[in-house]
This record gives sequence, C-alpha cells and structure tokens, in this order.
Amino acid sequence: MKYNNSVNQFKLLGLTQDPDRQKIVFIIFFIFYVATVMGNLLIIVTVKCSRMLGSPMYFFLFYLSLTDFCFSTSITPRLLVDSLSSKKIISYNECLTQVFALHLFGAMEIFVLILMSADRYVAICKPLRYPTIMRRQVCIILIILSWTGSFIHSIAQIMLALELPFCGPNLIDHYCCDLQPLLKLACTDTYAINLQLVCNSGVLCTTGFVMLIISYIVILYSLRNHSAEGRRKALSTCTSHVTVVVLSFGPCIFIYTRPPITFAVDKMVEIFYTIGIPCLNPLIYTLRNAEMKNAMRKLWHIKTATGSRD
Repeated sequence: MKYNNSVNQFKLLGLTQDPDRQKIVFIIFFIFYVATVMGNLLIIVTVKCSRMLGSPMYFFLFYLSLTDFCFSTSITPRLLVDSLSSKKIISYNECLTQVFALHLFGAMEIFVLILMSADRYVAICKPLRYPTIMRRQVCIILIILSWTGSFIHSIAQIMLALELPFCGPNLIDHYCCDLQPLLKLACTDTYAINLQLVCNSGVLCTTGFVMLIISYIVILYSLRNHSAEGRRKALSTCTSHVTVVVLSFGPCIFIYTRPPITFAVDKMVEIFYTIGIPCLNPLIYTLRNAEMKNAMRKLWHIKTATGSRD
C-alpha cells in the first residue's frame, strides 16, 4: 500500500468525550449489537435449515441478513471498544479497512434490496413465468454479481481515500472511518474527490432508491387485477420491503449526496444507518412475515423434541 502522507494513525473523537456518557453509549450499543447478531443469525439459520423457506425471496433474505450482520460487525465492536477507552486510536490501515468494509456491505445491502424487489415484481406481475425466471441458478448468479459490484464499489472508495494526503491534524470527529470525515482532514483541495464520492456512492444510493420506488409503483398498479386475498398477501410482503427501503435509503442519500458540510445530526443519521438498520431489518421481516414465524416455530419444536429425546 502506498502512503502519500505523514500521518500513520488517527484519533476518533467518538460520540462523546464525557466518561459517564461513554458508559451509557457502551450499554446502549452493546444491547443493539447483541440484538442485531441474534436477530440476523436467527434468520440465517432459519432460512438455511427450513424446507418451508426455499423460495427466491428467502434466498435473498438470507443474504440480506448476512450482509446486515457483517455491516454492523464492521462498525459496532470498534465503537464499543472506543467507548471504554480514552485513546480511541485507529491506524491508517485499520481506517482504510473500515472504509472498505463499510462500503462493501453497504453496497451489498443496496443490491440485495434491488434483487428482492425484482423477485416481488416477477412473482406478482409475471406469476406464470416466475419459476422459470427466478430459478435457483439465476438467483446464485445475481448474488455473485452483487458481491462483485460491491467489491468494485469498495475498491473505488479506497482508491479515493489513497489520493488524500494527511499532514495533520489527525482528529476524526466521528465514531468510525468514512470518506467524508477523512476529506475534512486532508491537506489539499478535496472538491474533485468529493465530487467523485457523490458520483459513486451518491449515485448508487439515489439510483437504487429510484429503481425500487418505480418497481413498487408498478407492483401496486398491477395488483388492481388481483383478488382481494391476493392483494392482501402481496401488500403484506411488499410493505415490509418498502419499509426497509425507505429506512435504509433515506440516511444513505442524506450522507452521500451532499457537499462536505457538517450538520449537527450527521452522527445520529449515520448511527441509524450503520447500527439501527441492521437491528431493525430482522424485526421487520419476522414480525410481519407469517411464513418466517411458522418456520421458526417448527424449527424450535424440532430442536425441543430432539433435545427431550436425548
């Protein structure tokens, strides 16, 4: 890795400098992280082990939960450690690794949500061709392409970060490493790099959001020809997806589609995006999904029966 600066480590200022508040931060986000891990692992295990959940929708849900788990893990453990430490030092390489992970799993979540909306579109608008279009091999190829696109996106972010020269100070007014906080520390004109960031991450968020909204408008329009029961079931599934889309893309667009201007709510918005969303997604997809709840109950009963026989 080529260094083009004299700074080899940064200090994260975190969410607060007050020792008592730092303990509160640790407790709150430890609970969030445990809930995120347990919720997403529960979905991953349920989809993997249940024969009831073999449709493409749950195949993509598996990868959404896997992505949420990795996304949160790339941010939250570091925040927890820093909340109990007075130094909060992160090396240059660790900082770039966090930038890479943040954008890898963030982009993957966008791609998976697009695939889930495409799956719902085909299932509702082209039901007779659904088994042919969304067959297993196609779903696997789509997931591979999503990982590839996410990796390319993350590499592009790292290339932008490597262009930034740092010559002091090294205080990052944030709880994690991302390009926006790093741009403020660079000892050069960052207008062009920020423009590239907006064209990369900003366009990805905005384009994905527009595509998803259009697809759900088409889906809702097509439901006018369905029976009342069919509309109810389709709306129940789509409501969960639309809720996740709005909650995920709102903060993403706010963070990555504006000039490098600091707002008072920046940290709160990014906390909701990086820590809140991965925790909420399992709740949204389980509490509103009867098939998922039934599959979880069945697996629990099988596990309980097996344990009692032993």
